[in-house]
Amino acid sequence: MDAIFGKNCKLTDGTLLARELRNREYLTELTNAGLLQNYYQEAGLAQNFGAKAMAHHGWEDPSCQLRGHFLGHFLSACAMRVAATGDVELRAKADAIVHELARCQEENGGTWAASIPEKYFTWIARGKQVWAPHYTVHKTFMGLVDLYRMTGNTEALEVADRFADWFADFTKDKSREEMDDILDFETGGMLEIWADLLEATGKEKYRTLIGKYDRHRLFDALLAGEDVLTNMHANTTIPEVLGCARVYEVTGEERYRDIALAYWEQAVKFRGTFATGGQTLGEIWTPPHQMAARLGDRNQEHCTVYNMMRLADFVFRETGDVDCLDYLERNLWNGILAQGHYRGGSLTGEEAPGEGLITYYLPLRAGAKKGWASKFNDFFCCHGTLVQANAVHNRYLWYREADRLYAGIYADSEVTTEFDCVKVTVAQRRDTLSGSIQAAGDAASNQALNPETGLHAVHPDRRVQRFTIHTDVPVSFTLMLRIPDWAQGEVTVSADSAASVGRSGRFLNVQKLWQGGEEIRLSIPLGIYTTPLEGASDMIAFSYGPTVLAGLCGEERALVLPDNKKPEDLPVHENEREWGTWNDQFKTQYQEHGLRFVPLYQVGYERYQVYFPILRR
Repeated sequence: MDAIFGKNCKLTDGTLLARELRNREYLTELTNAGLLQNYYQEAGLAQNFGAKAMAHHGWEDPSCQLRGHFLGHFLSACAMRVAATGDVELRAKADAIVHELARCQEENGGTWAASIPEKYFTWIARGKQVWAPHYTVHKTFMGLVDLYRMTGNTEALEVADRFADWFADFTKDKSREEMDDILDFETGGMLEIWADLLEATGKEKYRTLIGKYDRHRLFDALLAGEDVLTNMHANTTIPEVLGCARVYEVTGEERYRDIALAYWEQAVKFRGTFATGGQTLGEIWTPPHQMAARLGDRNQEHCTVYNMMRLADFVFRETGDVDCLDYLERNLWNGILAQGHYRGGSLTGEEAPGEGLITYYLPLRAGAKKGWASKFNDFFCCHGTLVQANAVHNRYLWYREADRLYAGIYADSEVTTEFDCVKVTVAQRRDTLSGSIQAAGDAASNQALNPETGLHAVHPDRRVQRFTIHTDVPVSFTLMLRIPDWAQGEVTVSADSAASVGRSGRFLNVQKLWQGGEEIRLSIPLGIYTTPLEGASDMIAFSYGPTVLAGLCGEERALVLPDNKKPEDLPVHENEREWGTWNDQFKTQYQEHGLRFVPLYQVGYERYQVYFPILRR
């Protein structure tokens, strides 16, 4: 199965497009000189004797051993944006940076192109502590390789290929045991880079490097079914396993596919997740199904969300497991959107900043609040995955296999593909069921009567997706529509009489000879549902559709449940209508003191609670 993205998938969803545009604004704010500051310093092109202030601080400060890592994320984000939209400005910006990296590489002797010194690697080879040099240089490689793969920048490939020569020389005389000791220091996605470069160049040195960077101590244990994740650092191993997935895609060696699938089984199926879809506390995996003891200020590291979504995408393409699509959707709304590029007003009426860039963690402890980073003074790891995660949101929306087109995450979009050499475009949009598309800006203009506004007098508690098929020549294919795990009733499809509608697992399949111009309608019942906190039977989280709801409160609140009610009865719609849209906001009933619930991704600086103790009476 293949994912459809890039220029073949046009995003039209307003919420997701807004995040893309905010991300792009940030990419253009960052200066080339600031991004390159540590590369210039390492190459002696901009020596700093303490008199010149640096543009970027935090992990990009020259005193940090991970300095320079962010540039690779930046280049990768630019590559994705250019591939999807043809962005001329970002292409020029990224190409200019690559040219400067080539200049730094030349100054460093022709191979070394990093922002840190080579000796960091000789240190880890003899067991001396240093903070993840492979992680840092992987980001540089990643940015270069992504620019080549997605935009065709051949200079980026040349720099990466010469840079790889240093690692081929560094590892050539290392024994398996010596390499295994080196790989016990965080290696990031180096294995993925060697696979990418093998595909790009066909050079044998990359097969050799793949063998050198095969982390047997981890991979063999995964294949043996051992729990090698409990209380281990999560984002050390996720990129390594993504490397296995990529090696399989390039070489076809099934051992690497099996490693990636075994990791998914260990990390998700065997372990469980929070209601958000995320995992971890303090950057480490929780024990299987023991989330109750792991609610804190440092849940759900953003990097793990981004990288586990990449793994879910691979697993779905390999297995067709619909749970992977639910996982992607849940982590998009309650991870990527909840942790980055916040913009909005105060939900409590208290004075608060109107923007937030990135929150490293998503706290799940009651009464916690998100901690937002600054634009130029932090640059921690999640600062990097922020710009990649929000570069484009047309990933994970559509997949293709043989004569079947799969709708992944439901979001307004337009996909173009071919069946039997016939071009087909399918446009998906959400029916607001509001009758009116009034916005704040035009509410005083055209106010013609619209009979549709009364069709749903109150919140309809239903999500309706409309799919319009365009083709100039009749062609047969099957549209596969996911029945999401959050559906609160029977999911139905309305199609013309010529269509054959069936069910395959949790997919509704609509097959016909499409003439062009047809529209089908997918209707998904919505409602409040609860997710228990594993390890604490009396604790639950509330969700509505794919979004987790946050109760706005400064300290832990328990909710009282009358004997004749279910927990799902506690929240009811509140403030449900705003101009031409329905708000998914709620308030509690049956409580001495009420509580407001809003989607977690809409929370900015407010304190909140996700899991609630239930007191029965």
